[in-house]
Amino acid sequence: MAVLPVTRFAPSPTGWLHLGHAFSALFAYQSALAHGGRFLLRIEDIDFTRCRREFETDLLDDLTWLGLEWEWPVRRQAEHLQEYALVASSLQKRGLLYPCFCTRREILKEIESAGGAPHGSEGPLYPGLCRNLSEDERQSRIAAGQSFALRLDLAKAREVCGDKLEWVDLEQGTQKAQPELLGDVVLVRKDIGCSYHLAVVHDDALQGVTRVTRGMDLWEATHLHRLLQALLGLEVPDYHHHTLLTDSSGRRLAKRDNAETLRSLRQQGFSAAELKARLARWQAGSPE
Repeated sequence: MAVLPVTRFAPSPTGWLHLGHAFSALFAYQSALAHGGRFLLRIEDIDFTRCRREFETDLLDDLTWLGLEWEWPVRRQAEHLQEYALVASSLQKRGLLYPCFCTRREILKEIESAGGAPHGSEGPLYPGLCRNLSEDERQSRIAAGQSFALRLDLAKAREVCGDKLEWVDLEQGTQKAQPELLGDVVLVRKDIGCSYHLAVVHDDALQGVTRVTRGMDLWEATHLHRLLQALLGLEVPDYHHHTLLTDSSGRRLAKRDNAETLRSLRQQGFSAAELKARLARWQAGSPE
């Protein structure tokens, strides 16, 4: 008997939803409903400096206007920080995380002095300044009150999981996991006690998500997430990375570039049907 897909849309309430968000939400919704599956909404609000409850209220209203329906209650990540802390602790006890005391300025200075560094989707890869600190030095710096993040020790993680991890993209087939694309990523941030990568992998497994639909901008993250799933003994969902909507200059639509919002379109009198038709044309390569 075929397993019915469970998909999710997981926005961060850091601004109003734009056309790219609408496309991603509809993609996940239709991916579930086309096969009689379930659609979940999750609010990824762990970035306390940027997330605001009023944006959450507005995005729920926008998604309802689009005609989406989801299961309740909605999971809000900010309400589950203790869960993520326990997950991080389990990795730390196994020696898979290490404290990183570096500031962004120190990291950039090291990269510049080395003549550059490999880049991933999140920027230059961490050059490993704190990876080989002795335990005595780590404890001394912690005792002195120095703030720190916790990074994944990728080399040790690879020793545990090997190099034969795979994941499946429904468009591009079986992929060999290459977490090296992101290097020793931060799994516990200094300011919030967890990270997107840690929280999303935990939540997808906890909520029984069987098909993760998201944009191609998160392709490299999926390689890392497959490694985390192996380390944590979690079920591996299928993935479906969809194309990204871009503006006339070829840049993907993003909040930071003031992409056109659903809120503004609604104020202009657009209907949900008109917006869906516009998104369909956009996907076909003719946005206007």
